[in-house]
Amino acid sequence: MRASRIVLVAVMLAGAATVSAQGTAERTRQAAATGKSTYGAAGCGLGSLVFGDQPGGVQILAATTNGTVGSQTFGITFGTSNCGNAVVGGAGARTFIEANREMLAKDAARGSGETISTLSHLAGCADASKVGAALQQSYEANFSEASSEAVAEHVISTLQSDASLACGALM
Repeated sequence: MRASRIVLVAVMLAGAATVSAQGTAERTRQAAATGKSTYGAAGCGLGSLVFGDQPGGVQILAATTNGTVGSQTFGITFGTSNCGNAVVGGAGARTFIEANREMLAKDAARGSGETISTLSHLAGCADASKVGAALQQSYEANFSEASSEAVAEHVISTLQSDASLACGALM
């Protein structure tokens, strides 16, 4: 008798979750189609696609889904699963340059370093040592501006203008 009650409750909860998830999935598709994707407290990831921005305890399930599958990290990195712009590529490289301007300037003056290696990876460049040499050669033009946004623009322009760097993620 007790086992049948547990099964009945489980079936009812599963049915309610399925109906709720179908409604949420439709709202999420409509929001994505209009460019207004939303997610709840659990953040972006597969959980946001399944459960959307429903308030309450369902966000625990969304967070568990995001964490279990690793979709949130993947989504943030590559701009999928309701996570907005990709970190890898032009937008990520620009953000990285703006946030690490001082360290990048020091490494560019030397022609090598951790920030140049990271920028090379984010921009999809073939060879970090070539990127370092290019940034060192154009140091004055790239880092003479006052604003981080202008510096990012100059650095990205330098990376795009030299075909031998093969910075594919910036194209």
